[in-house]
Amino acid sequence: MEKRPPEEHVPGVGTGRGEGASLRAARRSPLARFFGALGPGLVTGAADDDPSGIATYSQAGATYGNSMLWTVPLTLPLMMAVQEICDRMALATGDSLGKLIRRHFSRSFRIAIGVLLAALICANVLNVGADLNAIGQGMSLLHAGPAWIWSLVAGVGIGIAVVAGSFERIGMIFKWLCMVLLVYIGVLFVMHVDWAAVGRGLVGSGIRITPAYLALVVGVLGTTISPYMFFWQSAQRIEELRAEERGGDEAPALSDRPKPEAKRRLRNSRLDVFTGMAFSVLIMFAIMASSAATLGLHHKAISSAADAAKALEPIAGNYAGILFALGFIGSGVLAVPVLAASGAAGMAGLLNRDWGLDRSPRRAPLFYILLGLGILVGSVLAIVSTDPIQLLVLSAIVNGIAAGPFLIVMMLISRNRQIMDGHANGPLATAMGWATTVIMCVAGAYGVFYTVTGG
Repeated sequence: MEKRPPEEHVPGVGTGRGEGASLRAARRSPLARFFGALGPGLVTGAADDDPSGIATYSQAGATYGNSMLWTVPLTLPLMMAVQEICDRMALATGDSLGKLIRRHFSRSFRIAIGVLLAALICANVLNVGADLNAIGQGMSLLHAGPAWIWSLVAGVGIGIAVVAGSFERIGMIFKWLCMVLLVYIGVLFVMHVDWAAVGRGLVGSGIRITPAYLALVVGVLGTTISPYMFFWQSAQRIEELRAEERGGDEAPALSDRPKPEAKRRLRNSRLDVFTGMAFSVLIMFAIMASSAATLGLHHKAISSAADAAKALEPIAGNYAGILFALGFIGSGVLAVPVLAASGAAGMAGLLNRDWGLDRSPRRAPLFYILLGLGILVGSVLAIVSTDPIQLLVLSAIVNGIAAGPFLIVMMLISRNRQIMDGHANGPLATAMGWATTVIMCVAGAYGVFYTVTGG
């Protein structure tokens, strides 16, 4: 368990944000400072509401009405705790989660984690295929042409963009794509919602203890607290820090910064993460509640985000269906590179190879090979698959199995005071992190049991 040697700090040099930058930031309006702090946390939260998540939330509302809304207030603090730990680990150490696994664990443990990470990459590829398929279906719903053509166009276009684009440009595009999800708030308010029933659902009225209901709860938890989010949150924060270094090889750790700046970094990162998770859960709530108010009342069976959009049209009008389709098209475009890059960054870091969208393919070949293969195979699956829901089911099973073990890995690293250098988990982060770990382990075990027994 080695510790990164501290580097000499010269104010205003090597951090990308010296005293002049700090003074300029202080002079900006509170609203400008707020939006300036948003980044990896917001993108991670928005990418969590990808077409597979939208399909799961829509299915919950369509099948059980408002009775599963209690998962909204449950998942919010869990997501905040886990993603804050991921972000703090990256800030405190200047290393990605993959690199931190390499620093903390012995070779035998790293091999086991590497196998689990390879399985996660495979699950991400399945999810990429399902999301690209959903993008194609969404364009078809908008009468833009055959779905398979748009799935292929989206896969090729996204692949070229992430390989050829700079990290700063890609990061800005990601932030703007997050705004597309706000259409689900619009969908919610163009419908006649029984807000009293929504309130009862939020406090747990109507919970059912049946195998199918519990299995869907596991699906909601699995699509909301997914392992790829851990790796993406960490990786994008590191890339953001390296970008401030103007292409520097290393991201500075908090211990390399003056104390006032380190405190500001932690404060801004928490604002980013908490805002991103709140945004993600707000969209989750809007999708569940709007589906319950329409599809649930009319007992419409759905199995994908496209099904939900088609089913909404005769009930809530073409306007709602179009908004719903635009939402999952935008979320799919955002989620595909996140899914592909998260596993690639994790594996490259674990193997001590260079990685990052801010690196050229020549400098980070393994990262780009894994990234490119993920999008390529996902594009093929999107075109040849006749039942995209099968891709999501397989992906959900692997994610359900992997979430608990990866949370255990994170909790062990984040409590290591030698690696975290004064920023290890406190009592609240420890309690919330381990509570999330236990919940996800139990959920994953039940999901596997339910699937194996033919539920």
